[in-house]
Amino acid sequence: MSEPAPVSLADFDYELPAANIAQEPAPEREAARLFVLDRSRGSHEHARVAELPRFLRAGDLLVVNATRVVPARLRGTKQSGGRAEALILGPLATAGHWRALVRCRGRLRVGLDLHFGAGPQAFDARIEALHEDGEVVLAIDPEVSPYRIGEAPLPPYIRRDAAVASDFDRYQTVYARAPGAIAAPTAGLHFGAPLLAALEAAGIERAEVVLHVGAGTFRPLRDADLAQGRLHPEPFELPDATAAAIARVRERGGRVVAVGTTTTRVLEACADAARGVRPGRGETDLFLRPGAPFRVVDALVTNFHLPRSSLLLLVAAFCADVDGDVARGRKLLLDAYAAALRLGYRFYSYGDAMLIQ
Repeated sequence: MSEPAPVSLADFDYELPAANIAQEPAPEREAARLFVLDRSRGSHEHARVAELPRFLRAGDLLVVNATRVVPARLRGTKQSGGRAEALILGPLATAGHWRALVRCRGRLRVGLDLHFGAGPQAFDARIEALHEDGEVVLAIDPEVSPYRIGEAPLPPYIRRDAAVASDFDRYQTVYARAPGAIAAPTAGLHFGAPLLAALEAAGIERAEVVLHVGAGTFRPLRDADLAQGRLHPEPFELPDATAAAIARVRERGGRVVAVGTTTTRVLEACADAARGVRPGRGETDLFLRPGAPFRVVDALVTNFHLPRSSLLLLVAAFCADVDGDVARGRKLLLDAYAAALRLGYRFYSYGDAMLIQ
């Protein structure tokens, strides 16, 4: 397999007005707009997510990410009384020790005491270690789960002065089953029960994978990441039933339609030589950037992504994969983004969607 072509992050930058960053989801999941991009023709059209069944074909297979977002965002104070926030990244092997990102005024230091929550559910924590990548180790009473007072871990570009109860529902897919993500697989947020029923009625099968979205989602992509060609590893699961469903879709000549970049990474990380997949579980650090081949995914449902992000590079790579022309794929995607901005599409987690096929 050939190496992906050299790319520069500067080639994947674009201007995004703040007004185009969605702060709330559409009133109904399927009500979001859908930008439909044809990779081969370079053409596009506009619809609503509810119309997705007319763009897919009977015999296609929709693959979703069934990870469940945990209530990982904590609000509290320092011992001095100043405000503090924490994002819990997951437990460590030592009981009562948790990986976290902490934000507060002043310098973080080992021994800093924090207090989270209020009333009988409140608890104390202490920073036990600092790491170069910005993570800390929080020590909490082993009998206490920090998730008991947690909020939905919305990304920082969604501004909330206080928790909104509806976020617990809308920042979660309707088919989420496996707890572990600290960010939602946002393309899946558009799929409610009516759309899933309509897809099934149209002869479109559904299967699932799991990829627990981790801290890499919150870290800016660096030139060093490009040079290394790998991303922060994240746990995944690809069930036997999904591998069998992909084998069936190949036999009947249908397409594998990935819902989201996280689903795409799992499928491509598990690809075999026959355009199928190997079932299993583990971690993947796969970085799909322009020039990388796509051996499993034939069509992609995705949101509009941040400039210079690994997600944007993945989508650009998918646009290029139709004919191997990296420059054309990049231009096709950025031209589509420019058109979407002119037409008032809403970007990022709670924004509108794209179908690329």
